[in-house]
Amino acid sequence: MDKLKSFFNGEEDNVEEQNGIITEVTDAMKLSKTTRIKGFIVCFIIGILLSVLGSFALFLRGGLTIYGVFYTLGNVISLASTCFLMGPVNQMKKMFAPTRIVATIMIFVAFALTLYAALGLHNAGLALLFIIIQSLAMLWYSLSYIPYARDAVKKTVEACIA
Repeated sequence: MDKLKSFFNGEEDNVEEQNGIITEVTDAMKLSKTTRIKGFIVCFIIGILLSVLGSFALFLRGGLTIYGVFYTLGNVISLASTCFLMGPVNQMKKMFAPTRIVATIMIFVAFALTLYAALGLHNAGLALLFIIIQSLAMLWYSLSYIPYARDAVKKTVEACIA
């Protein structure tokens, strides 16, 4: 009935044109499951390869700086690869959920500080410290996706300290 009214009012073409464009854009942005999995795998492998290439740079002169950059870029790409699995908006919602917000902020701060120490300050020792912090933050963030994993780690650390 609404289409009939809009036809007689001369609005049908405009409504179909607007819906068509929106539908086209939405459909173009959707990925199939196999494409999402392939995208995740490719990005994740690229991230790991960058981290491994950075490790080889440790044997070069000034290699810790290169290692810091490659390791950080590898972690960024590996983290971004999960956007293929759940979508970027859903990924951001999960990253900034109350249970993960501290770990997420620590990851981003560690990324920035590692790159700053490696590229801006050219301080290899400080870059190494931030790489360690980055690794621990990524581990803590990853554990947040496994039920009760953080609690198990906390109890294990407490038992080792006590």
